[in-house]
Amino acid sequence: MANELAAFSNELAVVVERAGRAVVAVHARPRFSSSGVIWRPGIVVTAEHTIRREEEITVTLPDGTNLPASLAGSDPGTDLAVLKVEAGQSPVTRATSEPVPGNLALTIGRSQDSGVNATMGIISAVSGSWRTWRGGRLDRYIRLDLTLYPGSSGGLVVNAAGEALGIATSVLSRIAGLAIPASTIDRVADEILSRGRVARGYLGVGLQPVELPDHHKGLIVLSLEREGPAAKAGVLIGDILISLGGSAVGDTDDIQAALESHGVGQVVQAVVTRGGVSQSIAITIGERPRRN
Repeated sequence: MANELAAFSNELAVVVERAGRAVVAVHARPRFSSSGVIWRPGIVVTAEHTIRREEEITVTLPDGTNLPASLAGSDPGTDLAVLKVEAGQSPVTRATSEPVPGNLALTIGRSQDSGVNATMGIISAVSGSWRTWRGGRLDRYIRLDLTLYPGSSGGLVVNAAGEALGIATSVLSRIAGLAIPASTIDRVADEILSRGRVARGYLGVGLQPVELPDHHKGLIVLSLEREGPAAKAGVLIGDILISLGGSAVGDTDDIQAALESHGVGQVVQAVVTRGGVSQSIAITIGERPRRN
């Protein structure tokens, strides 16, 4: 038994050492650093909430070298930030299988002072697409049962084989730390690198669910932004929104799902009931204003 435990311990150390070659320390906030992952050549991804300044950002590479990094963009909704660095380090190796509850998981971070660091636990829960309280969408909900230290956010989450499942964040759930999935990182990074931000659609309406006589649900329009997309298209206060983009809507999550399947600037058909009569209104999806 002792030999088996020693072998397992040594295997974990090898996994951490190997995967840690793609993990950097990110210096973008006062007092202490966070972690980041070389996701692609010259591209580091990290947790957005750890980026407290847009200039004078540096990263510490696995060999101890400090390099300047430029902020390509960030997305608070998914807690992702993308940095550009002039480094030829090898990016991560992606996991080829999906995690399941009970799988071993390690979070690997880096500090300029202590170097690579790791915590171990398990995947405690996995489910499908999930919307964060910040308004972003993760392609999968991957909850971690392990310790996330202050510098762990942005660090690499790997399976027992050392393959990347995503990066760690401590702010998207009040229950436990999460892994932002690799597919979400790819999607958000692609958009940030192409346009500098993640554009999210909006209609400019205040809505409240209502019950309709035929036992279906709709959303009554309680307020309108004067120059918002819905107001410009002819939507009125008191209209009851029945469907958007061909999908029935009964709560605000349905609205977000419909908007995510259509890009900003695209025209989407909304069906509303006005005075008991249904009509279709073409709305050009606007881009949600960014909060300062």
